[in-house]
Amino acid sequence: MASLPPRFADYAAATEYLYALKTAGVKFGVDRMRSFAAALGHPERNCPVVHLAGTNGKGSVSAMVESILRHAGYKTGLYTSPHLVKLGERVQANRRILSEGEILRYTNELALVAERLGAEGPDDHPSFFEFMTAMAFLQFAREQVDAAVIEVGLGGRLDATNVVEPEVTVITSIGFDHLEQLGDTLAKIAAEKAGIVKAGRPLVLGRLPVEAEEVIRAIAAERGAPVVGVRDEFGEDLARYPHTNLEGDYQRWNAATATLVARLLRTKFARLDADAIAHGLQHVAWPGRWERTTIGGRPLILDASHNPEGATVLDANLARLVARTGRKPIVVAGALGEFRARALLEVIARHAKEVHLIPPHQARACTYEELERLAGPELRDRLHRATIESVFPSEQRCALGGPDDIIVVTGSIYLLGEILARIDPQHGAGEGRLQDF
Repeated sequence: MASLPPRFADYAAATEYLYALKTAGVKFGVDRMRSFAAALGHPERNCPVVHLAGTNGKGSVSAMVESILRHAGYKTGLYTSPHLVKLGERVQANRRILSEGEILRYTNELALVAERLGAEGPDDHPSFFEFMTAMAFLQFAREQVDAAVIEVGLGGRLDATNVVEPEVTVITSIGFDHLEQLGDTLAKIAAEKAGIVKAGRPLVLGRLPVEAEEVIRAIAAERGAPVVGVRDEFGEDLARYPHTNLEGDYQRWNAATATLVARLLRTKFARLDADAIAHGLQHVAWPGRWERTTIGGRPLILDASHNPEGATVLDANLARLVARTGRKPIVVAGALGEFRARALLEVIARHAKEVHLIPPHQARACTYEELERLAGPELRDRLHRATIESVFPSEQRCALGGPDDIIVVTGSIYLLGEILARIDPQHGAGEGRLQDF
C-alpha cells in the first residue's frame, strides 16, 4: 500500500500550522505531554537530562552547562525558549539549530500523532509549546546526544518539559514575573518552580531570596532531593565565583550555578574536571545578554531585560558602562506589559542620554502611549517614538547619535530578535509571530 503524501508540502505550510496552534493559546499541565511522549515511544528517556527553571538566568545557565559538556567532548542537546530570530534556535544538537527541512519533517510526523490524541476534544490536542518540546525530544534521541539540557518554558510544576526524569534539577533565580500564572508572592512562585524537583535527584540553587529558598528547600526535603546552593559553596564574595566570557556580576553567579551542575554530573561524565568546566565557561555562546557588537563601526549592546529582576541587573550594567566611558548611552527599548515596562523605564531614566521607544510586534507589547505614561516626568523630555526601520535604516547603519555614542538595545527579548533580523541578515528572516511562548 502506498504511503500517504505529507500533509504539509513546504516550510511555510508547516509554520502556518504551528502558528494556528500558538494562537489557540497556552495550555498548562503535563498530562497531554505525557500522552504525547508515550505515543512517540518516550524519546525524552534516551539520555541524561539537566532540567532548569528560574525567573531569570535559566537560559544563560543552560548555555553554560551545554558549553561545559560540549567542550569536554560530549554531544549535547539544548532546548530553550523563546527564540531570538528563527524557530529552529529552540532545538539545538551540538549548537546546530533545527533546519527548516527538519521542522517540516517533524511537523508532518507529529501532526498525525497530535491529531489522533486530540480526537476526543480540542483540550486533548497538544499545544504549540508541547509540539516544540516533542520536536526537541525526538531530535535529541535521533541525534543520539550524550546529554540534554532542557529549559522550562514557564513555571515548572505544570510545564510541558516536566515529563523528564532528570539527573540534576536547577532553579536559577526567583523573582516577580508571570504573576497571573505563577502567583503574586515569592513563596507561591517558588513553589511553582520547585515543581520540577524529583525524588532523590539533586537540586542546584542559584542566588535566591530567603523566602523563596526556604520554600524550595522544604519541598526538596519532602522529596528526598539533596540540595546544593551557590551560597553554600561560594559564599557572598564575588571574587570566589567562577569567571565566564559573558559579562556582568550576575553571570558569575550563573557560572557558579553551572559549575555545581557540572560537578554533580561527573558520576556519568568523567571528563567534567575543573579544567573542562573552566574552559566551557570561557566559551559560552548566548546572544542578547549584554552582548557587545558593532554597527557601522560603532558600539552596540544588546541586552534582554524583561522583568523587574532583570531590570536590577540592567541597572548595574548601565552604571558600570557610564562609569567606564564617561558617557550616557542612547537607549532603544520596548516591553511587554506594564509591570515589566515600569521597572525597565525606571532604570533607563537613571542612565540614558535619550530613549527611543519601539513596541515589539507582539500582542502583549506596551504601546507608545502606555510606555510614555509609565516613563515619568524626569524621562519624558528624553523620549522619542521610533521604529526599527527609522533607527536601523540598513543592516550596518544606525541613525541615532554621533560616532562616539554607544547604543544599548534593551527590554523585551522579542524586540532584540526583530532588530537582529534587521541588522544581521545571516540570521535569516525573523519569525516573530512564532516567538511568544
